[in-house]
Amino acid sequence: MRFPVFLGVDFSSSNESKLFSMCFLRTFGYGPGIMRPFSLTAGREGYKYVNAQEEPTDLRSITDRAATTLLWTELFRGLGMTMSYLFREPATINYPFEKGPLSPRFRGEHALRRYPNGEERCIACKLCEAICPAQAITIEAETRADGSRRTTRYDIDMTKCIYCGFCQEACPVDAIVEGPNFEYSTETHEELLYNKEKLLNNGDRWEAEIAANIKADYLYR
Repeated sequence: MRFPVFLGVDFSSSNESKLFSMCFLRTFGYGPGIMRPFSLTAGREGYKYVNAQEEPTDLRSITDRAATTLLWTELFRGLGMTMSYLFREPATINYPFEKGPLSPRFRGEHALRRYPNGEERCIACKLCEAICPAQAITIEAETRADGSRRTTRYDIDMTKCIYCGFCQEACPVDAIVEGPNFEYSTETHEELLYNKEKLLNNGDRWEAEIAANIKADYLYR
């Protein structure tokens, strides 16, 4: 009697022939016990399956499993789920042409602000320099003829900054702020060493947005 060869295995005994039949039937969901498609250990003795769950053997269950396997219901259900998202609002945006909203508390690129008359706000109190945990701020100041103090040097090493916002919180006149800009990548390290002129230019550029953010956040400060 010629026995079948399945997956390179020659089933040359009655037990192995039964094993082949069981594997074939269980592939299509007809076999009893645990469903393990193409499992050659299905008929072996002495094996213990942990958390084994017996499959129902009534006609309806067998028919449902056969239909699921032969008709690829899971495949079409997955394709249907995928196609349904074609008619929904997309969750992504076309960056950089589209940009999402930012919180008024967003901490981005630093800036030094001016008063409406053009005078710089910073009074060289150096509270921001003292509170900076990364020691990224360096300030030098001098006294003017009218007795007011103003900075002659205000440097921020942006490669050290951890964007904690302590400098903005410590400033008594809202001079140093972290603005809404987050697109300021550079090609060299030196471009991230900001001086006073760079910071004032940032403040002039983003003053409208910065003022609106401070106004929106005043209840929490």
